[in-house]
Amino acid sequence: MRAWSTLTPGNIRLPHDAGDHMASHDKGAGPWLVLGLPIALGLAWITQGTGVVGNDLERNIHVPDELTMPLQVQAAYNGDRIFFRYRWPAERAHVYHDMLRFEDGEWIRHGNSRAGPDPDGTYEDRVAMLVDDGGVPDFGRYGGYITVGDRMRFFSDSASPAEVIAHPHLGERLGQSDVRKYLPGTRTDQHDWRSVVDADVLATQREAGYFLDLWHWRAGRSNPIGASDDQWIGEYRNSDAGTGPYTTNWDADNNRPLWMLDPEQTGQRTLRWEDVTSGQVDFDGLYYLSEANRTDFDPDHDWQNGDVIPRRLLRDPAGSRGDIAVHGQARWEEGHWDVTLVRDMDTRSPLDDKAFREQGVYDIGIAVYRNATGSRWHYVSHPHSLGLGRHADIQAQRIDGDSPDWSDDWFEMTLFYPGQVDWPLLTSRAHAGADDIAAGMPVRPRHSEKQLALYGVEREFNDAITRQWGLTLIAGLLAMLGVTLALLPAFRPTRRGDRS
Repeated sequence: MRAWSTLTPGNIRLPHDAGDHMASHDKGAGPWLVLGLPIALGLAWITQGTGVVGNDLERNIHVPDELTMPLQVQAAYNGDRIFFRYRWPAERAHVYHDMLRFEDGEWIRHGNSRAGPDPDGTYEDRVAMLVDDGGVPDFGRYGGYITVGDRMRFFSDSASPAEVIAHPHLGERLGQSDVRKYLPGTRTDQHDWRSVVDADVLATQREAGYFLDLWHWRAGRSNPIGASDDQWIGEYRNSDAGTGPYTTNWDADNNRPLWMLDPEQTGQRTLRWEDVTSGQVDFDGLYYLSEANRTDFDPDHDWQNGDVIPRRLLRDPAGSRGDIAVHGQARWEEGHWDVTLVRDMDTRSPLDDKAFREQGVYDIGIAVYRNATGSRWHYVSHPHSLGLGRHADIQAQRIDGDSPDWSDDWFEMTLFYPGQVDWPLLTSRAHAGADDIAAGMPVRPRHSEKQLALYGVEREFNDAITRQWGLTLIAGLLAMLGVTLALLPAFRPTRRGDRS
């Protein structure tokens, strides 16, 4: 990871013979040289080269080595269904997610959300796409930034689970324990996540189209069964109606899995820890637990250290939440993921999904998770427009038949690490561009992806950077004061008798 250092006066150098010249004129300069310069140089020594950017997992800080990454996108439609293809580089495929490892009589969980990459590689790769049809105008100008509200989970100042659980809507009604993505209009005060508008207002907003459609492909929790998750963002990151592509494999009363691999079907009861952490994936082999290959857990089996059972059970999604599927086979090969998703253009679920129509123009924003990272440690895109028969950044190819030939060129995107930048900050006086946002000026023409990534890192370490520059300023002022006082005698008039 890069090391950022503040500038200090540690390299200030006096003229070659300044010390002798000053001493020869006034012994009164001695105390300032003895006290002032050593203090200043001491502060300079302490602060010289000390980086202020460093991972701090206790404060949910982990900056990736690469602040930007490339993504290729294509889109196609046939009047009934729409296809999106995504291709991005990844050093290896991470398909294992949330594993239970048997060790000395206990089932230990690996792959829970954490700051930065999972050390065992047990966190899945993902691609997520937000879609809007104009119902959320700010999204087309500022993209996913508008969904990042006050005290989000995994920020350094995230709201405590107890606070969220006690909240009448997020906790008591939705059953949540953290603050996730939400739209600005769902709060009366942008600086207070608690200020959720009334339930009837939320319902009216949703009916009016004030929500974002979220396509959410997961390499471990959906891809093995050819599925994707389907969600939406309003006052929270909600799931569409129905059941998702996975559920939890855990018996909390007995602290053990509910299911294991069926040995009659698969020839084995578990995976092995060394295979999970090897970095190798056989996409045609067995690396997941599903309704099709499970059986009830056997507590009397002679379990061995290193036995692994997935903590997630895959199942066919149903209802509106099961509208999105994998087209073909989503695979990692030769350093790249290549994923194609397909969905009906109109799912006839207007409260969950945005419908695509001929001659329509839509706004999309894409995020990629790689290197065994989850939660907010992703890369995100600027908002881009998608056109179905109309001019836009991304031109969807009109096709006949059920499968695109992908003969059109890729649309090349650059994704960036957003850091801890939220919408309340961007619209506040602390952000120099707040007036531009208030005037509706879009972010994309004004800031490159690299600029936004650097700004994200600066904000993540804002307190440390401010403190370091304070020390630098003090050290510099003391150094200049010491040098100035020490040099003053050299400019005083000398008496003729002193020249001898």
